Amino acid sequence: MGKGKVVLAFSGGLDTSICVPLLKEHYGYDEVITVAVDVGQPPEDIQKATEKGELIGDKHYTIDIKDRFVEEQLFPSIKANGSYEGYPMGTALARPLIAEEISKIAKAEGANTVAHGCTGKGNDQLRFDFIFRKEGLEIIAPMREMNLTREWEMDYAEQHNIPVPVVKDKPYSIDENCWSRSIEGGVLENPSTHPTNDIYAWTVSAQDAPDTPEEITLEFEKGIPVAINGNRMKGIDLIMELNKIAGRNGVGRNDMIEDRILGLKAREIYEHPAATVLLKAHADLERLVLSRQELAFKNIVDDKWSELGYMGLIHEPLFAALSAFVDKTQERVSGNVDLILYKGSVTVAGRDSPNSLYSDDLVSFESTTIDQNDAVGFSAYYGFQARLLK
Repeated sequence: MGKGKVVLAFSGGLDTSICVPLLKEHYGYDEVITVAVDVGQPPEDIQKATEKGELIGDKHYTIDIKDRFVEEQLFPSIKANGSYEGYPMGTALARPLIAEEISKIAKAEGANTVAHGCTGKGNDQLRFDFIFRKEGLEIIAPMREMNLTREWEMDYAEQHNIPVPVVKDKPYSIDENCWSRSIEGGVLENPSTHPTNDIYAWTVSAQDAPDTPEEITLEFEKGIPVAINGNRMKGIDLIMELNKIAGRNGVGRNDMIEDRILGLKAREIYEHPAATVLLKAHADLERLVLSRQELAFKNIVDDKWSELGYMGLIHEPLFAALSAFVDKTQERVSGNVDLILYKGSVTVAGRDSPNSLYSDDLVSFESTTIDQNDAVGFSAYYGFQARLLK
């Protein structure tokens, strides 16, 4: 007698593809239900995942949550200048929502167990497991529990006639959503290995980028991007368009050593053109409209918000409290930012806002609105205690 149903988070990649036969052969499940969640992957990847899920699984669902991902995770991340150790988070923000969708399908199907293809060395296992356990579901993670290697997985896939998008000389693990594309594994695990251009899909190299700078204007309303060059569009469309614009100018690559939640250091390579430009523009606009005290404290909040977001702890009470503070600060973050994209760089050329705290009259060397003699008393006491030290 089999164990009934299990619902598998399914991308169509190597790990999740071999999970289907493993869940039957090794774990004894009668029915494997595959679920692909669209958070802005290339349409052809979603189509392939759907076709493969329908082919090798017993039942398949494809769920489109691109708009939800943008509105519930990416817009808040822009408001909080969300980055971890210097790069815009992408995979981390998508995982909890994907897990929530898997949980909904499991409950609708009457399944008490869910499965994923995460290893025991990475972050995603924790982000998925947190949500699944919160929903009261049992978890199976074959890669982690069977201590599998990618070479073993490729051999197993070949034995079961399962086509997978990797080969042994390039066994890369690639994850994409509309905000970020990550590439890791294989020779890239050696931090001294120079990556070749063929691993990139969203960005050209700085050397191959156009010789003429491209100028754009981004408009924000209450911290949320709403228009490119005056053309208003919904969030997902704006991000996808900006990925194209920034990507063709070589903007948005990261090759870094990252500290994973478990404590392991890992070599990670990312592409995130739209995210790079939007976070640069948003942070600059904040400096125009927020007070010195707001900016100083918000830097602390942003860092903690990003850490919790990276860990996938979006239901941690502190995360909600931090988000409430961030939302309050964004009430005045409206305006335009002009940027220049050129051979891998993005530079702010100008900014304006109806809520600006900048006064050209007060700061101008030609203005007498402020009597400079008023600063004499302030200067007399400035650094008073330090001056008393001998």
